[in-house]
Amino acid sequence: MEDATSLGPMPIERDRRISDVVRGEQSRLRSFIRRRVADAGDAEDILQDVFFALVEANRLLVPIEHVTSWLFRVARNRIIDLFRKNKPESFTSVAGIDENGEPASFEDLLPSPDAGPDALYARRLLLDEIETAISELPPAQRDVFIAHELEGRSFKDIASQTGASVNTLLSRKRYAVLHLRRRLQAIYDEFKKA
Repeated sequence: MEDATSLGPMPIERDRRISDVVRGEQSRLRSFIRRRVADAGDAEDILQDVFFALVEANRLLVPIEHVTSWLFRVARNRIIDLFRKNKPESFTSVAGIDENGEPASFEDLLPSPDAGPDALYARRLLLDEIETAISELPPAQRDVFIAHELEGRSFKDIASQTGASVNTLLSRKRYAVLHLRRRLQAIYDEFKKA
């Protein structure tokens, strides 16, 4: 019997081998991806992309000697693509540029405290919600979010102080921003309507 790590030359045999490989490697490949990608949806998308790439390679008659190695290499590349695509976002990037051509600050996103009682109430409500949402973050995510976004510290500076790698800090910040965005979306939508 032919080794399961290579695809045979006959089309029917190759289709059967692909089915066998998918069944045999799916669990290990999913675990490999999940250890590197925290979001279950993103991990499942990557897994499906990897198997789709295998089917496409089969369809195009691309010779693959060691299928298992090839699958893990494709998965690793898809994970890298995901992280490149998901650059860290900041609250200040949402605000854009102020009237002086400078990057707008976090304060610029909030209603002015001098704009009357309605604006003061809205500001207080927003600050309370933001504070609550930030307190819900895991400590590592909260710390990097506060240090980078509110204190304006660089990732390099935070890394040297904490001992965590810059990539780890970027990942923590990304998850913090995603949580805050989900958590504060309803409030944002309400203020956008007003």
